[in-house]
Amino acid sequence: MNPAGVIEPTPRPQSPSIAAFLSFLWPGLGHLYARRTRAALLFALPLVAVVLMVGGQAAGGITQLATLLISPSSALTIAVLIVLLGAWREIAVIDSAIAIRPRGAWRRGRSLVVLILVTLIITVTHLWAGSVAWAFYGAGQRIFVGPEGADVGVVAAATTSPAPGETPDIDDDYVAAPFATPLTPSARINILLTGVDSAETRSHALTDTLIVASIDPVTSDVALISFPRDISNFPLVDGRTFTGKINGFMTWVRNHPKEFKDAPLVELVKELSFLVGAPIHYYAAVDLAGFRKLIDAAGGVTVTVETAIDDGAYDWLDGTRGFKLSAGVHTLDGRQALAYVRSRFTAGDNDFNRARRQQQVLLALAKKMTTPAMLTQIPTLVDVAGDTLRTNFPSERVSEMLSLVQGMDGASVTQVVLGAPYSYHPPNSETNGIYTLRLNMDKLAALSIKVFGSESTYDRP
Repeated sequence: MNPAGVIEPTPRPQSPSIAAFLSFLWPGLGHLYARRTRAALLFALPLVAVVLMVGGQAAGGITQLATLLISPSSALTIAVLIVLLGAWREIAVIDSAIAIRPRGAWRRGRSLVVLILVTLIITVTHLWAGSVAWAFYGAGQRIFVGPEGADVGVVAAATTSPAPGETPDIDDDYVAAPFATPLTPSARINILLTGVDSAETRSHALTDTLIVASIDPVTSDVALISFPRDISNFPLVDGRTFTGKINGFMTWVRNHPKEFKDAPLVELVKELSFLVGAPIHYYAAVDLAGFRKLIDAAGGVTVTVETAIDDGAYDWLDGTRGFKLSAGVHTLDGRQALAYVRSRFTAGDNDFNRARRQQQVLLALAKKMTTPAMLTQIPTLVDVAGDTLRTNFPSERVSEMLSLVQGMDGASVTQVVLGAPYSYHPPNSETNGIYTLRLNMDKLAALSIKVFGSESTYDRP
């Protein structure tokens, strides 16, 4: 009763369990409920900052979000932030419950049960989210194998020969720092894309897909130059001539280390840079099994088949043979896409058409992976890529590349396969009946100048 004789209502006692639950929903709400305004602001503001930061990244679209998750440094930062945020939330929950009077009320009955339950939920969810971010970090570490901050040059990969009957793991050869650095942020970026055929039925791995991809970050123009696997008798950087086929060049270097200065991948990049007339800065390698898994993780790729395929000799590597695909638009799963880019024995078909199909599927996959529909597939894609893809491309430029792919259209892509007139089939008398190709260096030089302009070494006196 106050001095005026009016009976005032008795304040409703506050509940520690309510304070704990409110702080569970958002740090600081429990303190606001306990009428501790300053503490409420202290606990709420860090989460506000995190939400604004995440929202800003998400506003950049799938390319920005994918880069954030796949980059090892940012994925590690996210994992640490998740753990710290979980600890911050638990402190907020406990502190808000303890603040409720009378002191020690949080230890009684239901309040203690709620407090334990809430902190347990926070611990479990944040440990799970942290483990997911850590998995992204691990995948990124496996994908981006070039040492960060390394000088131009190469960190040697294993150069020893595999034991009889074994094939080298993709990790054995594909570990290298960037081979060169683009002169300026606006300079063309040249990447060697390799597909490694290291099936269990083979005694050695073959780089059956060799594509030099050149991207102009200013105009978004892209050039894809495929080297057919049967190219042979081509000049080496040191003046010698390699008489074998180009798809076995890395294996030859690995088995004859005294004849070469560097590891197999380095020698291959040096050689293709020499032939194409432009420095290759980075590489990306995937094996056949990995290619199939990537296609499946992306939900397949849609391609337009210009000419029907009826390849009775196609080997599925599971004891069965034969691959057919009608002309028209098809959405291919990983198994079908792999057959599409490997098949070459349809009547009238050849390695040149196969190389064109490889470029077609590559472009279709790259385009699809930048669509909003892939947002929910990012964890699966990163996990698969971590097991099958290796590159020394800088992770911090992935967002830029994905944005370029998003804006890419057919008119901005130049696709070249080094068949005629860039190569020719020599007389059988010179090859003992073995099918090989030899480069027409004058035609290749003209192509290099057309694609790379003044950056081409063929454009110099």
